[in-house]
Amino acid sequence: MAIQARQRRSEVAAHSVAAQAAGPEPAVSDEQLRKFYRDMLLVRRFEERAARAYTEALVGGYCHLNLGEEAAVVGLMAALRPADYLFTNYREHGYAIMRGIDPKQVMAELYGRVDGVSKGWGGSMHMFDITHRLLGGYGIVGGQLPLATGAALAIDYRGGDEVVMCTMGDGTAAIGAFHESLNIAALWNLPVVFVVINNGLGMGTAVTRSSAEPELYKRGAAYRMESAPVDGSDPVAVCEAAVRAVESARGGQPYLLEVITERLRGHSVVDPAKYRSAEEVERLKHEDPVPHFGARLLASGVLDDSGLAAIEADVKALVDEAADFAASSPQPEVSTLFDYTYATPVANDSRRLPGQPLFEPEPFPASGSVASGSVASVPVASVPVASVPVASVPVTSPAMNGAGA
Repeated sequence: MAIQARQRRSEVAAHSVAAQAAGPEPAVSDEQLRKFYRDMLLVRRFEERAARAYTEALVGGYCHLNLGEEAAVVGLMAALRPADYLFTNYREHGYAIMRGIDPKQVMAELYGRVDGVSKGWGGSMHMFDITHRLLGGYGIVGGQLPLATGAALAIDYRGGDEVVMCTMGDGTAAIGAFHESLNIAALWNLPVVFVVINNGLGMGTAVTRSSAEPELYKRGAAYRMESAPVDGSDPVAVCEAAVRAVESARGGQPYLLEVITERLRGHSVVDPAKYRSAEEVERLKHEDPVPHFGARLLASGVLDDSGLAAIEADVKALVDEAADFAASSPQPEVSTLFDYTYATPVANDSRRLPGQPLFEPEPFPASGSVASGSVASVPVASVPVASVPVASVPVTSPAMNGAGA
């Protein structure tokens, strides 16, 4: 499992280098490189703080982290315009921040507080912000794909120039909605980029054990959809690949991009990842993309030690501020539970709280108000008990005999 993931990333990275040698390399400024590193570090420190908050019972429900996938998150989001749309899955914290949502609001949402991006009712997996065009994290595997395809159809119908990016995990590429969405997008030339974040594991199962074709970008060929893989440990490579994909979609040709990365922790914060060997755990630490990219910038002179330290201090202050803000934000009132169920008012929408009956029961009649002679007025002791002895009732019937129960 570990060897296969490493080999794929190496092969894709080598292919990218060869492609750059064959043509002009896109210019990436030193300022952009420093921003990539800062953003990666921000996602890393934010997720580490979220994991800590979960152990402190400040975060409830499920919690899935972007640890190890920071380069993929940063590179993908850098390729989008502010007006473009993003649909993603439940591993969404980093995407929300990189779309421009204040980290304080994201942390407050994890804490389930009113100042959260979804007013505290969405939590880790269900963030939504129309201002930043984040149209949801989705807890149902693949739930975002038909909706993202529908959003792309709406853009096309209106004649807009926005693009929809829809990210998912590798396990999603095996479900029916994946194929249905790619098929309709290709048929109707919709402006959508489907991105498979392939970290090599669908929960605890290796892609090579669950997919007959583990190179998931090749599935685009079934729909004559342009597709490509990219090394997800390099934010520059991811951004360049995502820019090509977005440009294709904006021109009316949907695209399938496979970002090959690895996650450093279990599927969620409660997953101990015992399916990994000690050797693989050590390798993942050694190949951690965040310090690797920092070392790369240090070696090239883009950053020096003082620059790295300054970024670290700045990021720490931001994350500390986000945690303090979330902790001080009030809990939502129970009365607001249904306020955001629909975007516009809906007649007769149910606002029953858990445990409340569908209809309020009728009050019991007052003592002595029951009409004389009714069944309810007969004393319980006067009701005759069945006269047939229990022992004389047959245990089985002819129909049961020989039924093979």
